[in-house]
Formats: sequence, C-alpha cells, structure tokens
Amino acid sequence: MKSKDIAQTYKIDHGNFDDWLLSSKVKHKRGLMGGIDVEDGQNIGELVASFKQYQEKKREEAELQRAKELHDATMKAAEEKAAAERNQLAAEHKQAALANMLITSGFNFDGYTITKYSGYISGDDAVQANRPTQGWAGKLSGNVGEELLAGLAHIRRNALAELKEAAFALGCNAVIGVDFDYLTLDPETVTPQGGTLYLPFLFAVTANGNAVVIEKSGRPTQG
Repeated sequence: MKSKDIAQTYKIDHGNFDDWLLSSKVKHKRGLMGGIDVEDGQNIGELVASFKQYQEKKREEAELQRAKELHDATMKAAEEKAAAERNQLAAEHKQAALANMLITSGFNFDGYTITKYSGYISGDDAVQANRPTQGWAGKLSGNVGEELLAGLAHIRRNALAELKEAAFALGCNAVIGVDFDYLTLDPETVTPQGGTLYLPFLFAVTANGNAVVIEKSGRPTQG
C-alpha cells in the first residue's frame, strides 16, 4: 500500500510519515514513481499508531527543548542583570571611595591613625604646546607660556586622579607625602633633507605619594 494513500486515509502528514518509514524497521520499498510502498501483510493501523506515538514523543521532546531554552535564556538574562547591578554598585563604590580619598603633602592626618602602608605610587600626565611661528616681518605668533599655564592645571588634576586610582587598587583610602615632578622636553628630529624639524614642546607631570589606610582615631585636632 502506498504511503501516500495511508496518510490520506488516516489524515496524517505524508512527508513526516515517509521520513518515519525510512528511519524505522517497517518493511517498505521505493515505488516506481519515487513514492514509498508499505509491503503487504503488515497491520496498517498498528503502523499508524506507532507513527503517532513517535510524533507525540517528538512533540514532547520539542516542548522540553523549548522549555529548556526558555529557562536558559531566563537564567542568562538574570545573571547578566545581576552582573550589571554588581558592576554598577562596584562603580558607585569606587566613585565614592575616590571622592572621599584624602591626600596630603604631609605624612599624617589630624584625627586619623595610619593602620597600613602599601608603598610608593605615582600618576602621570602630559600636554603638548606648539612652538611659536615666525610670521610677517619676523613677528612671532603663539605663546608657549599661556599654553603651558592652561595645560598645567589640567594635567596635575589628571595625575592626581591616576594617583588615587593606584591607591584604590591597593585597597587604600588615603595618600601621604604627595609631591609633583615636572619634565619639559624640547623634541626635534632630522628631516629627509638633512635639516632639523622642531616638534611641539612636551610638558609632563608626575604625582608621587605613598598609599596608606587610615582610620579615625577621635575628634580632629582644631587648628
């Protein structure tokens, strides 16, 4: 009996039925027109019942797989949300710790006791200043001094911010003995023609200090 006729009679999906026949131990053969013929002597009703059981099992497996995928996606979303919240809390904690970190050029804080020394740390930054250029009638344009003053405050703040970051990374909440080192570079290079090319001035600053942990020891001393 042709599988197409069986599918039509029992109102089952012909394509799925053929796939099941090909993968099962049911005796069958290829028809002349390319279809599948179920060999005679087999109980067609039992074959269809077996096929329906197979279909039901596949459906249950598909539902279980969808439920698993949904569960996994829900768990992943929950984990990502929890990780984002932890990162946010960590960022807020770090921001607050850096904002409250005490720094001094001295070696102690009134009202605080140093409970741990974590060693020397530093923070750096640099700024470029264009060289004055010679214009008409030999007049120089540009002012290195003004550019330097405009940049120094900025790079000092950046160097101190990096210094605090280094202290925070060591688990400290204060920096003592803070000072600044300055470096001025007058870079130049040789041109392909053998001349000299003067590059922009470079001004760098390094903030130095010692990272420490401090704890309140009582009321601060009145100055």
